[in-house]
Amino acid sequence: MLVDVHCHLTHESLKNQIDDVIKRAKEKGVVAIIASGVNAPTNREVLELAKKYPDIVKCSLGLYPIDLLGLETDEVGLTRQIEKFDLDEELEFIKKNKNKIVAVGESGLDYHWDFEHHEEQKRNFKEILAFVKKINKPVIVHSRKAEVDAINLLEQSGVKKVILHMFEGRKNLIKKAIDLGYYFTVPTNILKSQHFQMLVSMVEMNKLLTETDSPWMSPKPGSVNEPANVAESIKKIAEIKNLDAKEAENIIYMNYQNVFKQ
Repeated sequence: MLVDVHCHLTHESLKNQIDDVIKRAKEKGVVAIIASGVNAPTNREVLELAKKYPDIVKCSLGLYPIDLLGLETDEVGLTRQIEKFDLDEELEFIKKNKNKIVAVGESGLDYHWDFEHHEEQKRNFKEILAFVKKINKPVIVHSRKAEVDAINLLEQSGVKKVILHMFEGRKNLIKKAIDLGYYFTVPTNILKSQHFQMLVSMVEMNKLLTETDSPWMSPKPGSVNEPANVAESIKKIAEIKNLDAKEAENIIYMNYQNVFKQ
């Protein structure tokens, strides 16, 4: 009953072998994969994937902070939004498709790629959070190098179903997010990441979820990540929590049900 609550199946390294990726995931026991969009074109792509593989692929429609600004990163492979796109227009599209999705995201703040437009990023994120609250969907949050501002805006918004994707904040911020009742995703690079091992030791099992962020964050350096690898995360989580792997798997599946049930 494995779940991957955040990945990018429309990335060029995965989409051309998608049947095999899905097959390998099923063979490992993965029962749900949430494919994330980051902008207008990828949102439409993940909707099509969920339609093609309805037994396993769900989707979240995203508004990635860098794409909203129309900026470029050096992480190529996803269909790019060539210019700044209209936030309100894309929110309307998400609203029309809200019954086809399990979450909004990934969305949030990114101060790693952008040094100049933090106020605009925060305005955009506030609008997204107000929208999420209105349509009553979970939000999958990206907060790279912007963890303090992201947690503050989330707290102010009053949104309850918050999934912190790849959260790299300090211990005091992890504690604050725990107190606010947020969920944390555990990426597959937990096998080598002391930070995520520490995070798992701090967070109660009923607030943990597993993700791959495929094709990135592979547990095997230099290889393309894929949903089947969540099996590796479960083993490490179970070890840290002193649980049987099957018990850890079942708890995380129940967490998935609690967060994303329609």
